[in-house]
This record gives sequence, structure tokens and C-alpha cells, in this order.
Amino acid sequence: MQEKDMVNDILSMTKAGMNEYTKAIGEASNQNLRQTLQQMRSGDEQFQYDLYKIAEQKGYYQSAPTANSQDLQQIKNQLNQDMSSVGMMNNMNNMNNNNMTNKMQ
Repeated sequence: MQEKDMVNDILSMTKAGMNEYTKAIGEASNQNLRQTLQQMRSGDEQFQYDLYKIAEQKGYYQSAPTANSQDLQQIKNQLNQDMSSVGMMNNMNNMNNNNMTNKMQ
């Protein structure tokens, strides 16, 4: 196996691991466990970034072109809009859950 392939595999596996940490953090109710998982994810994020920089220097990985400020602002606006929608949905779900709880009592 070529070095480039190994680096890309490690980058992919690290990315998948970070996604799993994120899921586990969202589901963990124990604060100590959450903090430990967050630290582990943070370590993996740093490792992934460091390896990515090496891969980029060796020409194994080409970054996407840098976005201009207008594109970045458009993405921020869309994310804020999406997050607002999610927040509204969460509020509606909480209201529905509270109504169900009140009816059951």
C-alpha cells in the first residue's frame, strides 16, 4: 500500500471516529464521561489536522479553493436560518411533550 493511500485511510478513519465521539457526547448524561469524550475528540481533531497538513505538503491532498467573503456570509446566513428552524422545532416538540405529560397526570 502506498503512503498516500495509508494517509488517506487514516484521515478517513479519524474523521469517522470524531463523528462517533460527537454522537456519544450527545447521548452521554454523565458530565465526567462527556468531558472525557470531548477531550478525546479534541485530540483526534488536532491529530487529523496535523496529518492533513503533512498530506497537503506532500501533495497527497488538495484543498478546495478558498471561499470568498460573500460565499462565507451566505453559508453563515443559511446555517443561522437552519438553526433557527431546528430551535423552533425543538420548542414545538418540548411543548408537545409537556402537553402529553400534563394529560397523563
